[in-house]
Formats: sequence, C-alpha cells, structure tokens
Amino acid sequence: MAPTTSAIAGQLRQIVYYHLDNISYDNALFFAERLAAQDPRSSESAYLLALCHFRLGDHRSAYDFSKASACRGGHIGCAYIFAQTCLILERHKDGITALEKTRGAWSHKTSFGKHSATSRAQHPDSASVSCLLGKLYRAYDDKKKAIVNFEEALKVNPFMWDAFTALCDMGVNVRTSNIFKVHDTLLTSLSCDQPSGVLSEQRDSTAVNPLEPQPKKGSVRSAIFDTADPFDLHRSAVSNDMLGNNSLSMGSGDNNFMSKINAARSRTVASADPGLESTETPISSNTDSNIPRIAFPLEPPQAPRRTRNAQPVESGLADLAPKVGYRGGTKRTQRLQDKPQDELPSDSNPAFLRASSSAVTGIERKRTVSGHLVQPRPQSEEPGAPQRRSTRLKGTHVKANSVTSTVGPAATRERELKKARPPGSKFMRPISGTSYVSSQVGRAVSGNRKPLEENVMDIDQAEAPRVKESLPQVPVVKPVEPESVKIEETLKYLLELLKKFGSGYFALSQYQCVEALAAYNLLPSAHQDTPWVLSQVGRAYYEQAAYAEAEKYFRRLRILVPTRLEDMEVYSTILWFLKRETDLSFLAHELVDSSWHSPQAWCALGNAWSLARDHEQALRCFKRATQLNPKFAYAFTLQGHEHVSNEEYEKALTAYRQAILADRRHYNAYYGIGRVYEKLGNYDKAYTHFHSASAINPTNAVLICCIGNVLEKQRQIVQALQYFSKATELAPHAAQTRYKKARALLALNQLDAAQKELEILKNLAPDEATVHFLLGKLYKTLNDKGSAVRHFTIALNLDPKASQQIKEAIESLEDDCFDDSMMA
Repeated sequence: MAPTTSAIAGQLRQIVYYHLDNISYDNALFFAERLAAQDPRSSESAYLLALCHFRLGDHRSAYDFSKASACRGGHIGCAYIFAQTCLILERHKDGITALEKTRGAWSHKTSFGKHSATSRAQHPDSASVSCLLGKLYRAYDDKKKAIVNFEEALKVNPFMWDAFTALCDMGVNVRTSNIFKVHDTLLTSLSCDQPSGVLSEQRDSTAVNPLEPQPKKGSVRSAIFDTADPFDLHRSAVSNDMLGNNSLSMGSGDNNFMSKINAARSRTVASADPGLESTETPISSNTDSNIPRIAFPLEPPQAPRRTRNAQPVESGLADLAPKVGYRGGTKRTQRLQDKPQDELPSDSNPAFLRASSSAVTGIERKRTVSGHLVQPRPQSEEPGAPQRRSTRLKGTHVKANSVTSTVGPAATRERELKKARPPGSKFMRPISGTSYVSSQVGRAVSGNRKPLEENVMDIDQAEAPRVKESLPQVPVVKPVEPESVKIEETLKYLLELLKKFGSGYFALSQYQCVEALAAYNLLPSAHQDTPWVLSQVGRAYYEQAAYAEAEKYFRRLRILVPTRLEDMEVYSTILWFLKRETDLSFLAHELVDSSWHSPQAWCALGNAWSLARDHEQALRCFKRATQLNPKFAYAFTLQGHEHVSNEEYEKALTAYRQAILADRRHYNAYYGIGRVYEKLGNYDKAYTHFHSASAINPTNAVLICCIGNVLEKQRQIVQALQYFSKATELAPHAAQTRYKKARALLALNQLDAAQKELEILKNLAPDEATVHFLLGKLYKTLNDKGSAVRHFTIALNLDPKASQQIKEAIESLEDDCFDDSMMA
C-alpha cells in the first residue's frame, strides 16, 4: 500500500528541519524543493523553500518564493521571510504591507521563554515582527511609525537589543530604567509554558545523563547496587533489572517484568479482605515506577500498632541472623539492599502488615545470652521447590495469623513488611564501625540493648535501606514557586546588566562621552574586556578628541579579535590624527588581506593614502568602500574631505550630501558642508550647517569653535567669544580653541583675561609661533615694549616664513618708540 501524500510531506518537512538545524542548507534546499513539488499548495512548503534560500543568501529567490503567500497574508512565516528580503532589497513598502496583513497572526503573541536546546518556536512573535516593522519604516523614512514599532517590541521583550540601538541611533530620548525591567508580560510569557521553556532548560542543565557514569556519593542507592549478593542470583538479577530501568529513565514499553508486577499489585489489592482492621501506616497506591527515587522523604509515615498475641517464627528471618557478633549486621544489610523496591507488592493490604509486624516483634525479642536471635526449628516444607516470585504474586494469598509458613510465603511477607514499615532513623543511634546506612536507619543486634518503646516498631538492619528507598516520589515534582523566583532573579540580573549597557550606548549616541565612559566602567570586569565594550570606549575617547587614549583601547581590541572589521574605519582615523603612518599602513594591509570586500578595510587603506598625501589614491579607496556598501556614510564623508584637500568643492558638497542621505545624524557630513561654505565665503550657510552638526553632537568643541569662527568673520565678536568660551570649557587642553578665545578677548580689549589665557596657552604650546606673536601684540598694547620685543623675536625664530609680518610688528613698535621720543 502506497503512503499518503500527507505522510510523505510530513516526512519531508522533518528532513528539511533536520538539515536546517544542522546548518546543512544545501541539503535543506534540495529537500525543500522536493516538498514543494510534493505539496505545492501548502504555504508551509513555500515558507521552507524561501527560508532555505534566505539562509543561503539568495535573497531574490527567497523574495519570489515567499511573495505569493505573503501577499495573501495567510502565513506569518512567509510574510516574515518576505519582509526580511524586502528590507535587504530595499522594497520597504512591500514588506510593510505583508506584515500588516498578517497582524492578526502575530499580534499579542510571544514566544519568549519557549526556546531551549531542544525546543523552539517555529514562527516569530510580536516582538520580532514589530522590530522588523520598525526597521522597514525607518528605511522607508517614516520615523514616527518606526519609533512606535521599536517601542512596542521593547515593551513585549526588553531583550530586543537591536530595537533599543535603533532608537538610540535615531536620536530618540529613551529611559533605560523604564525599558530594561521585569514586567508582568515578561513573567507571564515565561510561566505559560514552563516545561518547554526556561524551566526545562534549567532542569536539562542539571539532569543526570543516563549514559554517563555517576559519581559515587554517600547515598543508599550507591550502596545498594555496589554490594549485590552473588549467592542470590534471583535477587541480583532483579536488582540489575531495576538499575537498568532506573538509569535509562525506566520508559521501555516492552518491559514484561514491570507489567507483571503492576498486575500482581492490582490483584493483591483487589483480593484483600475489606473487613480487616486497617493500620495507621499511610498507604501509597499510586506508586509510579517511572519516577526516579531519592533518599530523602519529606515526612516519615506513622508506625503501625504492635500486637502482642502472636509471635511466629519465620524461617526467612532465621536465615538472616548474624553469625559473627553484632557487627555482622552490616554485611547482611548490604546484601538485602540489593532488592529493588519494585519487588514489593502493594502496601495497601493491611492483613500482610499485621501478620508480619507481630512475627518480627516475637522473633526479635527472643535472643540468646550472647545476643543472637533464637534459631527456630525448621517447619515442614510443602512438596516441591519454592515457587517463582511472579507465581507467588499471582496465586498465593497468605493468611494474616498463620504461624507455620513455608520459605516462599515467609519471604513474601517479609518484603511486604518492608514496604509498609516506616523509616526508623529518628529512633536509632549510630553505631561505630557500621556502614553509613546502618548508622542512620539500622539498629545494632545486641542482647545488652534495651528494647524499644512499645509504641515504636522494631526495625531490622536489613530493612533500613528499603525504607530509605521506599519513599522517592514526593520531591520529584519540583514546586513552581522556587523555580519562578529563581527565573525572576535571573531576569532581574540580566536586565540590570543590560541597563548598564543601554545607559552607556544611549549616552554615546547622544555624544555624552563622560557619561558613557562612567556607565561602561560600572560593568563587571569580565564584560569590560570584550570587543564590543572596548570598541565603545574607544569611540567615546575618539569623540572627545583624546586620540592617544582611544588608540589604546582599539589596539587591545585588535589583540583580542584580529579579524574584527566593525569600527576599524574609526581606528584608522585615530591613527591618521596621531600621524602614525607605519601603523596605519600595516592596519590597512591586514584588513584588506583578511576581507577584500569589506568597506572598513578600504576606508583604512584610503586613510593610509591620505596620510601619505596621495589624495587621488585615497579617493579611489573611499569610492570602492561606498560601492561595497552604499549606506556607509563615513566613507562618503572621507571622500568629501579628500575633495576639499584637492579644492574640488562641488564634488565635496555632493559627497557630503550623500553621506547625509545614508545617515541623517552623521554630524561629520554637516561639518564638511559648513567648511566648504566657509571657504567659499558663504558664512550664513556655513553657520547653519555648523549649527546643525552641533545640535547632533553638542559636546564637540571643534564644532562650537567653528561656529565662533564664522561669527568672528562676520564681525560678531561678542557672540563669537561666547562660543569660544564654551568650547574651551569642553576641551580645556585644546590649544587652537584657547588661542581663538584669547584673540577675541584681545579684540574686545579685555587685556587681563587675554593675558591669562595666553599664559595658559604658552604652557600648552610653547613652540607655537602664533602664540608668541599674539603675546607680543598684547605686551605692545600694555606698553611693555621689552616683553613685546622678546616674544616677537621668539615668534620670528619659530616661524621664519612669517618674518615679514613679524618684522612689520617690530618696526611698528620702534616707530611708536620714536614718536614717543619726539613728543618728549
């Protein structure tokens, strides 16, 4: 009989998922095509086929195969893959439409907490789709809707890090304390499906691997299976059977032995005399053999009442009497521990319990002078060999008050008694020299010991480990509350960590470099030495124009991850400012060799050519970088800088505008346009673009100083002085900014303030000719001609090219002296 189409399709889907999970995308694509041919009308087939193409990087094929189902809005998986391809292929409107059509399939749905090493959600939830919608709206230049979708994604799942970084990159004012916190939606999503989510992941991490040898601990179970009785083959076989069942999860469906045991238990319970008086021992009738045993019950059951009227002698117990002193009970205990719990019939029959209880009471009270148990006279056995255990469980029904018994029924009652008796570890004192098990639940066999109290049941050493092993089920079912609390504490820790990361990233996106550095310094030391954090700290120092400090962090980053390409264009610019031509050339060649198709590598190579003053070669490298990534705004900006160096102002303006199109918050491009207009003498437009750049990066002293320059050239000295003063506060060690402030003060005839600034500037740049020239003019105004001549002479020695201007200043000083002498 041929298989059905649905069965074939189901098997093919399983094969496709198998190859996808094993990152074998070529195989997955092959079987996805077979699935599409077998079941062409199914949206699931189209989804898997598009997914395979997407994983292989064939985005156009993924777009084509998912388009039909995505446009109908019938399958969220197809719509999601289709939207992802639309984002890459820049067909943003199509992706937005497809996701909006399927809003009913993903809205208000979350799969957070359902992903583990063995289980995962097949389709995206509302957080993932909202984040993708935000990216599409942002690329579509709809900033308002993009912000709404990014915020919605973070409300559902605060671990959507790319949604947070997108908001920061867009310049949105966010509060990290309100984003990275545990809320009801997050906890609800975790508690809805605990077995397949975070709880199961935590359980899996601590679960015992049945195929690995377990470490030996001081537990009862290790003693049970390590000390099997080699002379009792039947009991040893049963113990090994139980060991295999327990260690391999006891889940085999064809276990005839366990099925016979369960059937015998049910018959024993059914055949029990309902008129017999029940004992106070709790009855456990729902024992599950698949539940792992543990050695620590929650609460011991009560002991049954002792009866004094019957004291039978059982041959099974007589055979177990110690032969060598009272310490012989330890070996006997270890032998009897080999009996598995599943050998015992159900303890719901009170008749067996009463008979065995009275029998053990009598036999243990009769002892010899040396303390040994009295050996009973053997009773006449029934004809025939002892029956098998399964036969006894099926057909044997022992009377409660029977005194003469055979070996088989006596052993059966003994096992039934052991099943029903409570643990006696509370009442027994440990005996030196005995094993751990005997010291906890056993009792020394000695005639010198006083008998137990009347309301306490005697415990034989052989049955002590049976008691420990008879109550395993209760703690297996872990309470939900401790696990929930543990998960909540873990989430709080992770969100607090993310809050620190988010605070640093947000501060850096707002160019608040001091706050960003403070936030990153609060991170644990293990996270501070990671590539991402090192890059962020290096960028923060770079924005502060602390290039030497920034270079240290990027050099450390290169040592940790020499193959990293992200932010390497910034590192190359830092080396350009530091004029380290050799290091920059080495970095550029390393990056190009490792990744020829990386725009960062071509930017580094262009910076190396620019430092060597080969602007044409630099332009070729920067253009290659923009060809590789048309959205790489910084490469366009570097192109504009090279065009300005070549005095190609129109080409420079075009490159800067392309950079702004790629990134609206790229302040470097606004700065470049302002410089071009300043050189062209269009100070109004220059002021506008410098002001736009400063609005994006308000802590950049260079931008503020540029605004002051434009105002100074427009003869607005007072307003210019305000910007120069602000720039000096932001960058107190910037010599150029302080020089312009001192020049403005001198122009406004604020001589004392100007002299103070120039004295500071002289210490910052002692070899700068312009500083000494300005000091000479200051002292000339103060009529300190000696100091003026000295500084003019120092300026002439430092800059011989400006000798004409300096000589004119000295001559004017001499003319003033001549005029003064004539007047005198």
